[in-house]
Parts: sequence; structure tokens; C-alpha cells
Amino acid sequence: MSDLSEIVDSLENRISKLLHRHEILKQSNAALTEELQLLKTRQEEYENDIQQWQEKCTSLKLANSILGSDQHKRETKLKINALVREIDLCIAQLSE
Repeated sequence: MSDLSEIVDSLENRISKLLHRHEILKQSNAALTEELQLLKTRQEEYENDIQQWQEKCTSLKLANSILGSDQHKRETKLKINALVREIDLCIAQLSE
């Protein structure tokens, strides 16, 4: 009978350890889920920042090309030609 009692005690001890381990893993999982959400939010913010900086960079390149920077003469000519074509199209639409 003592063998049966020892087996039951052993099982209770193992179950107790498993339940404790399960609780620790649940807490760890909750913390990791929260951290994941925080990192996703940060990533979205960084992607928005990158997009804004790319737009600013494009605007600066365009401004330099319109100002006639030596580095961007070809781009300046292309931009001016595009603007002239757009103006011509607007004038043609207004005259109709």
C-alpha cells in the first residue's frame, strides 16, 4: 500500500511541477506577445519615417534640378520639358 501512496505522491509532485511550468510558459507567452505587438508598432513607425524621408529626398532632388544644379542639368531639362508639356495640355483643354 505504501508503494501506491508513493506513486500517488510522485504523480502529484509531477503534476504540480507541470502546472507551475505551464503557468510560467503562459506568462512568458503573454510577455512575448506584448513585445511582438510593440515591435510591430515600432516597425510601422520606422516604415512611415522611411517613406517620409524618401519623399523629402525626392523633393530635394527635384528642387536641386529645378534650381539648375550642375549635377542635375539633365534632370532639370527633363523636368522643365515635362512641365511645358503639362502646361500645353492644360492650354489645349482650356481652348476646347
